[in-house]
Amino acid sequence: MFKHLTVMPSHHKSYPYGHLPFKIKPSVLLLMLNLILLPVPVTGTLAKPLQISQQTPTVPMDTRRTEADRLFKEGLDLFQQNTPQSLPQALERWEKALQLYQTLGERTKKAETLSGMASIYNSMGNKVQSVETYNQALKLYEELNDKIAIADTLNSVGLLNADLGKFDPALEAYQQALSLYKESKDKGGEAYTLNNMGVVYDAKSEYQKALDAYNQALPLWREMGEKGVQATTLNNIGAIYDSLGQYQQALESYNQALEIYQEVGDKTGIPLTLNNLGLVYSNTNQYPAALELYEKALPLWQQTGNKRRKATTLNNIGFVYANTNELEKALDVYNLALPLWQQAGDKRGEASTLNNLGFVYANSGDNSKALNYYNQALTLRREVGDRPKEALTLYRIAIAQREQGNLEEAKKEIELALEIIEDLRTKVDSQELRASFFASKQDYYEFYIDLLMQMHKLYPNKNYQALALQASERGRARSLLEILTQAGAEIRQGVEPELLEKESTLQEQLAALEERRSQLLGGIYKKEQIINISTEITNLLNEYRDVQAQIRETSPRYAALTQPQPLTLAEIQEKVLDKDTVLLEYSLGKERSYLWLVTQDSITSYELPSREKIESLSRQFRDSVMVPTLRIRRQKTLQFSRALSEMILQPVAEKLDNKRLLVVSDGALQYIPFAALTKAKQNEDYVPLIVDNELVSLPSASTIGVLRRELAGRKAASKTLAVLADPVFAKNDERVKEVKSLEFAPLSPANDSTFKALGSNFKRLPFTRTEAEEILALVPDFEKTKAFGFAANRDLATSAELSNYKIVHFATHGILNSSKPELSGLVLSLVNEQGIAKDGFLALPDIFNLNLPAELIVLSACETGLGQQIRGEGLVGLTRGFMYAGAARVVVSLWSVDDEATAELMTNFYQGMLKQGLTPTAALRAAQIEMWQQKDWQTPFFWAGFTLQGEWQ
Repeated sequence: MFKHLTVMPSHHKSYPYGHLPFKIKPSVLLLMLNLILLPVPVTGTLAKPLQISQQTPTVPMDTRRTEADRLFKEGLDLFQQNTPQSLPQALERWEKALQLYQTLGERTKKAETLSGMASIYNSMGNKVQSVETYNQALKLYEELNDKIAIADTLNSVGLLNADLGKFDPALEAYQQALSLYKESKDKGGEAYTLNNMGVVYDAKSEYQKALDAYNQALPLWREMGEKGVQATTLNNIGAIYDSLGQYQQALESYNQALEIYQEVGDKTGIPLTLNNLGLVYSNTNQYPAALELYEKALPLWQQTGNKRRKATTLNNIGFVYANTNELEKALDVYNLALPLWQQAGDKRGEASTLNNLGFVYANSGDNSKALNYYNQALTLRREVGDRPKEALTLYRIAIAQREQGNLEEAKKEIELALEIIEDLRTKVDSQELRASFFASKQDYYEFYIDLLMQMHKLYPNKNYQALALQASERGRARSLLEILTQAGAEIRQGVEPELLEKESTLQEQLAALEERRSQLLGGIYKKEQIINISTEITNLLNEYRDVQAQIRETSPRYAALTQPQPLTLAEIQEKVLDKDTVLLEYSLGKERSYLWLVTQDSITSYELPSREKIESLSRQFRDSVMVPTLRIRRQKTLQFSRALSEMILQPVAEKLDNKRLLVVSDGALQYIPFAALTKAKQNEDYVPLIVDNELVSLPSASTIGVLRRELAGRKAASKTLAVLADPVFAKNDERVKEVKSLEFAPLSPANDSTFKALGSNFKRLPFTRTEAEEILALVPDFEKTKAFGFAANRDLATSAELSNYKIVHFATHGILNSSKPELSGLVLSLVNEQGIAKDGFLALPDIFNLNLPAELIVLSACETGLGQQIRGEGLVGLTRGFMYAGAARVVVSLWSVDDEATAELMTNFYQGMLKQGLTPTAALRAAQIEMWQQKDWQTPFFWAGFTLQGEWQ
């Protein structure tokens, strides 16, 4: 199916014309493949090509049989011409042949002729008659007990029902066909049906089921060597990833499809894929690149004479013009596309262009005309059941209504849109895909918040600012709420052992491959080695994510979970805050941003500058703290700290004295050290915020509500402290007793590959041992365990031993992979005492599988608080992995921290907790203040990098 861009990243999908589902001779097969295997734009359905039966006639040949066969062959020849003149002529021949086969009692030939007639009805646009005729053929095949023919006919019935928008009957037909193909060991039929089921699931916005179906079809095509249909399914997979905001994966799928289409010379597949690649570039605002691809596709469509596909690319070209403010050009192109949709009877495409025309008029300031087009689009989208696009149009209507001053009407429309989005996201089992889908819809929440705050300005005595805060909570960290809820539910209980074993194997393979890649990058390597290992990692990651989705789908406990809902203002005040604690929640917006200050009994809101201004200054401040050539100019750091503080903190500065601050930040604010901001004004001495305030970082206020529920009543661990520090990374480390030859050695039972360059890019951290010794000295021997050097290994980190300790401290290197967070982790010992390589990478998937109900996890490593920034989710990294594993709170770092300074800070931090009885937040604050007061450590780089996330009580 084709995707048509509208004003927001979106898909428009249409359904295909029918293809020859009746039996044909082998000699005709190659001629027909171009008709049968046409990959319809983006999510293309496929009809299975079949062979004509070669059975011996059961009755003597007579003139009736000869005449019937002649008529049948003439009909087939006319059908293959596929012209407006030839199709009625073919139908006429087959109707006469049908009557003769009826008198002869030839049920097989009668069924084949009915199938052919059904295909003609479909080609002529009479889909209802086509379904009826296929059902007549189906009864005959059932009488004959011809399982393959039954399955083929069911597939055709499914195609037509899908084309008519009858998705449930289509799926029912496909399911029956799939069972018969599997029973008959017909892999081609199985693959066709899986592909077509994926198309229907996609049309129903059940993206996870669609992706699962496509991923089952793809290896079957590859096994059969069917390149053309591989490309169709790859295109379909790309469409799902695009729908879910996974643009890099969409590009990879589309590029694979394009390469195949070019190899086989598919004149339809090439422009199809060029169009879809253009969509990805459009979705990521790379408009010149998108336009170049569309302009390559358009003349190719014109050569094929396909109006629907030409309309698709015209629509997408219009989108580029509309978003680069070339509104007249956009109108011209949209007005070329609209009649093409109407001529083709494609209501989804027509709705897309109507919606886009509305967008152009809205941008021209004519909101009345815009609403007229939007409402036409909305009617069509509801008619065809296109819920994602219905939400998009409702969002656009809400914007136009607000521009006209109809705020209540705008509120009603955007709330309807959000209801749809909330429902759609629950149908995606994969947490990663669910998060990316939600990220692609964050503009809806941003608009809703801005609208409510605008209404608050007009009606300050109403509840609008509280609703805006709740909208902010609804739009952030939803996946984290869900995984924390799952953490206490033991969702893997009752799942097939084979599936769990596969998950474990994939985790081990991923860890080994990532470790090997890191080692390659640190030594001498060929470019091809890195490309190959990166490709292998990507493929394994996709397989791993699919397995995780299957676990959730089949878990009895997961099925019983309800979706955790974000907290309301009253619930935040009652369940989260206390008299000494206030919430500072930020929401950054395109035109303006907002800050809410919430106490136990009040809420106050503030308007802040745009996202661009706040994030630009945030980056300057962070760079002034981190970059060596900048941080030595201390006045520059103070200058940026004051400027950013004045922008985002001064409005509430007078209300923060001696309060604990729960900071829910947004965008680039997640990367900055709030501890180093200041309430001091420009003419006052710099005093960091941490001097007067404890600080806790949270992805959302609702996170604490779920976390507390999961921690309630949990029995405390029996021992105090476990420390893993100063691992051995390299074979040439002085602690290695005997250096073995660089032979490959097994990393784990599941993976026999290893790497040649052992630890060359991980340098020893000498102060981590000093840090660990001083911390351990604060605890009696029977209350602690220490794992230094070789003992600081992955086996210990993943063992049940660590669950016995209240505090677990890791002092080592951290790896941040911001594009693939599963490949982030902690580096433990990479070799044993003899210098032989071992698996020492504790990756994020490993962390999720730990049972670590600790009161505190301390990650005394670089950038452990960072991760992939997903809009609406925050930073997806190690913190949430340890929280899922059971940690009540985690101390992490925001940058590559200094080894010696970290040792000093951590020693002071633990003395505050273990000797002075301070809470972790109070102890961290005291340690940071002490560092700031020392001349050698005064700059924020040395003390402000660590932050506490999670429970503070």
